[in-house]
Amino acid sequence: MEYIKELVSNKALIAALAAWFTAQFIKIIINLIQEKKLDFGLIMSSGGMPSSHSATVCALCVAVARIYSLSSELFAIAVVFAFIVMYDAAGVRRAAGEQAKVLNRIVEDLAKGNTEYMEKNLKELIGHTPFQVIIGAILGVFIGFILPV
Repeated sequence: MEYIKELVSNKALIAALAAWFTAQFIKIIINLIQEKKLDFGLIMSSGGMPSSHSATVCALCVAVARIYSLSSELFAIAVVFAFIVMYDAAGVRRAAGEQAKVLNRIVEDLAKGNTEYMEKNLKELIGHTPFQVIIGAILGVFIGFILPV
């Protein structure tokens, strides 16, 4: 039980999780406005606006800075981790999503809609545009600042 008490009192973890949940919830709201349907499955999806990856790591950075200071090694680790995650979200994963779009189009063109050798289309929305990453980062920084430490 002591482990659970320690876990739920971890302010940096709470900030990161709150930012992730907030970003995912915003995706549901945006989808509701755009598509006129409520899709709670988006709570566990990747890609889209805002980037929950950016929000999570930026909230973590801010919380670590507030708890341990900007000069701490933990803050340095959090910042490097955040840049790697955001670069990956906007770069590598976005490129993989673009490749999935092309492959899906090829399969549709070749089979005229019959993709019997594929069980389902590839997931195309796995990365983020730079704008989505920036908005996610701003959201994370905001949440990191408003939560008490």
